[in-house]
Amino acid sequence: MPAPDPAPVPKPSTAPRAWQRMLSGRRLDLLDPSPLDIEIEDIAHGLARVARWNGQTHGDNIFSVAQHSLLVERLAKHASRDLDRTWRLAVLLHDAPEYVIGDMISPFKAMIGGDYKAVEARLLTAISVRFGLPARWPDALLKVVKAADRSSAYLEATRLAGFSAAEAQKYFGRPIRLDAAAEKAYLTPWRADEAKTRFLARFEELAR
Repeated sequence: MPAPDPAPVPKPSTAPRAWQRMLSGRRLDLLDPSPLDIEIEDIAHGLARVARWNGQTHGDNIFSVAQHSLLVERLAKHASRDLDRTWRLAVLLHDAPEYVIGDMISPFKAMIGGDYKAVEARLLTAISVRFGLPARWPDALLKVVKAADRSSAYLEATRLAGFSAAEAQKYFGRPIRLDAAAEKAYLTPWRADEAKTRFLARFEELAR
């Protein structure tokens, strides 16, 4: 009896893959992200392993987006002491989309333009809905985030990324300042596991 013909090998899909599998098991669609596919553990894990400044920073560890997010939230709280817990949670999550798309430096974002921003905006909307924040952040909140984010960039630039004070001020403006001990604590790069643990702890404090 002749041997049966072998089963045909399936051809790979020609459609580009637009989703990422997360360690939680979730499959997040970048083109149409669902709040149901977003987990804070995935966000914290990813952000703790994404380097700010393309890794061009001093220290034995990268300066992660998770650590940057904690610094930005601390600066926002310092600058606006009446900032409520919901808005502080939003500040903490302002760069959360980068757990999927990474942290592109500003010059590269400017070159790419609108496509990157559209994906980032869709992810931030889904993350906001997932954690009980408004899908569209009010202008007053965006102003708080921007001021704290630029202050953090100034501090990181001058302490970690080799910028002079004059150069950093040219690009990021005059910063909100913390006391010397707090700045040193937040600007000494942490290990990934520490950054993840501290990010999750702060999230839990603000999300109660």
